Amino acid sequence: MKVALAYSGGLDTTVSIKWLQEKYNAEVITVTVDVGQEEDFEEIEEKALKSGAIKHYFINAREKFAEEYVAKCIKANGLYEGVYPLSSALSRPLIAQEVAEVALKEGCDAVAHGCTGKGNDQIRFDVTFSALAPGLKIIAPVREWNMSRDQEIEYALKNGLPVNPRKSRFSIDENLWGRSIEAGELEDPWIEPPIEAFKYLKPLDETPDNPQEIVIEFEKGIPKSIDGVKMPLEKLIMELNIIGGVHGFGYIDHIEDRVVGLKSREVYEAPAALLLIYAHQDLEKMVLNKRILDFKPIIEHKWAEMVYSGLWVDPLVKAINAFIDETQEEVTGEVRIKLFKGSARIVGRIAEKPLYNPEMITYTSKSVFDQKAGEAFSRLWGLPSTMYYTYRKQTIKQS
Repeated sequence: MKVALAYSGGLDTTVSIKWLQEKYNAEVITVTVDVGQEEDFEEIEEKALKSGAIKHYFINAREKFAEEYVAKCIKANGLYEGVYPLSSALSRPLIAQEVAEVALKEGCDAVAHGCTGKGNDQIRFDVTFSALAPGLKIIAPVREWNMSRDQEIEYALKNGLPVNPRKSRFSIDENLWGRSIEAGELEDPWIEPPIEAFKYLKPLDETPDNPQEIVIEFEKGIPKSIDGVKMPLEKLIMELNIIGGVHGFGYIDHIEDRVVGLKSREVYEAPAALLLIYAHQDLEKMVLNKRILDFKPIIEHKWAEMVYSGLWVDPLVKAINAFIDETQEEVTGEVRIKLFKGSARIVGRIAEKPLYNPEMITYTSKSVFDQKAGEAFSRLWGLPSTMYYTYRKQTIKQS
């Protein structure tokens, strides 16, 4: 059997190489996909080959991740349960797609991932694999063996695998769009996450004592520049991660509902994601009419739920994206944000084609709105209520 394994270089996937060889007598091809995690990819390749992989693929998918996945999340204001910007959830279908393509190219019999049976990632990989490469067997060593972390470490040491069990007491997943931080003392929801768990966020007492203003420009719902400097979306996101982190902004700590039915305490670090989604939401208010603004959050909620639940490849997501793309045609403009001591306040916005009309809304003599029209409008607007209470009053008299 030949297996293509989604390989991160961590404990789970390194142990999986040896386990696949022992359990299935498999030839293992490892695939590492760069979606913005800061890792030594040469070291990861070396580790894979030392652990028994017969071949290793490295795929730089940073630009693809930003342009084809994160961009859609921004336009959809994608926040699962109104909080989580879907950083890990967005990357999994892309990684699975790249692994499936390698598997088909190499004539593999199966694809594999290092996900546990407790989390959401198993669903994200399984569903994408099944949709894109339905003829391939899916193997999940950690889930199948029901491994605990202690068992994995013991197994790795016994087999001389190049792992460092003391690398971090936290389980961290990182990409352009954010960092997910789990395990260790964070499993106790009463304990505050220690500052060493974070990469970008500065402690509030170490952040600048003066606020910083930035201007983010959007074109058809996609961020294009910071303070007038245009740059690719990938670079723009990394810049905002640094800017937001310097001011201690981008911290998320909440109790999350996993697809499998468990509640988990989740800590995320996502300065760029939160800045861009908040700014985008604000700009939309300048250009979208009330009916779209009332309806779009319903669609956004479903979009976030689908992506979180591993259904990126489902036709409904494609259909929702088409609706959202239509709403973004006029979402072009700039948003001004003031960062200070862990907060990010939107203090100004301007749009290319705003529905906000100063001449209509002003209370000065420059107003072009005829206030007399308000009397008739009020009567018609309240007519259903007036009729109801008039009818009810008559009914009481008659009884």
